[in-house]
Amino acid sequence: MKNWFRNIGPGPLVAAAFIGPGTVTVCTLAGVNFGYALLWAMVLSVFATIVLQEMAARLGIIAQKGLSQVIREEVKSPVLRGFSVVLVLSAIVVGNAAYEAGNISGGALGLETLLGHPTVSVFNVELSVIPWILGLLAFILLYLGTYKVLEKVLVGLVILMSLAFLSTAILTKPDVISILKNMLVPQFPDDGILTIVALIGTTVVPYNLFLHASLAKTKWNNKSDIKLARKDTVLAVVLGGIVSMSIIISAAAINIKDVSNAADLALALEPLFGVNAKYFLSVGLFAAGITSAITAPLAAAYVASGCLGWQTDLKSMRFRAVWMFILGLGVVFSSVGFKSIEIIKFAQVANGLLLPIIAGFLLWIMNKTSVLGNFKNSKFQNFLGLIILVITILLGLKVILSVFNLI
Repeated sequence: MKNWFRNIGPGPLVAAAFIGPGTVTVCTLAGVNFGYALLWAMVLSVFATIVLQEMAARLGIIAQKGLSQVIREEVKSPVLRGFSVVLVLSAIVVGNAAYEAGNISGGALGLETLLGHPTVSVFNVELSVIPWILGLLAFILLYLGTYKVLEKVLVGLVILMSLAFLSTAILTKPDVISILKNMLVPQFPDDGILTIVALIGTTVVPYNLFLHASLAKTKWNNKSDIKLARKDTVLAVVLGGIVSMSIIISAAAINIKDVSNAADLALALEPLFGVNAKYFLSVGLFAAGITSAITAPLAAAYVASGCLGWQTDLKSMRFRAVWMFILGLGVVFSSVGFKSIEIIKFAQVANGLLLPIIAGFLLWIMNKTSVLGNFKNSKFQNFLGLIILVITILLGLKVILSVFNLI
């Protein structure tokens, strides 16, 4: 255990990034509306995440470049390169700006369930106080922190979040046999397809591929470190999957259908399983919010810097300007009461549709000898990657067809 902590890498930061308020919300709704039936989708998501994140980490270690920088350098056609850069910037930077209000709001929901809802009046506008506190915490960590500081803080928060959600699930005394069955046997309940895509989209997050490659090159620079990176990725992503499944299991324990977020779930669990269930879930939601409020601006800054050829130093002014803009936007929208639940759900589905494009970029690069030499993808790794790519394309098509009422 001591060795694992010494060799810990970006894996827990990736887990911290995908278990945000969006994940908590989607998993809550999946459990409330479909019980254990969609646990298999989480298992599939964890498998897909491990495969793709391992590729991203390997790229960062061997090439010593971020994914966006490699795309910019390896796409030779000026038209395609321009299209690729615009696509990545719009999907990741603009997308993360949209997510950030949800991250801050989600963390605030957790604290407000425990502390109430303090507000202040500024120019006759009621502003919530807690989002500003969360924003200030994220700002201090990003501005003053080095990679090692961020790593330690986020690992601690991920452990806190994991214990909180696991404790909540255990308190509900779930049916273990039913859980195992639903993890292994796929089901497609009526009206469940959008939730399935949202579960995959909230776990296999495109911006995490960029974040992982950038952080891996910061943490490791030796080819022999790939084994450490693989262990780090598997342990962290599996832990993240267990956390997400714990939320689904907790939500499945109640028979109330008018639950729209995790704060509602925390209050609904209290009369059934005691006040501890509310406290555990609320602490977990706070941790999920603050970790994602840090990693989303960080990922956007890495992506923007790679696409535009800037330095990826945490202390460079351009790098800081990107994350400051996104964090500030999130705090302002959250504090004025901008409702985030529907936006989060929409963004998760959009992420599921966007994923095939980003995964296709990654698979293409992972087969370039000029970038990876002998560490390019094996046939088996390409086989797994193509299976995941086909699944994400089919699910994306199914969403488009369902939106237009064609299925």
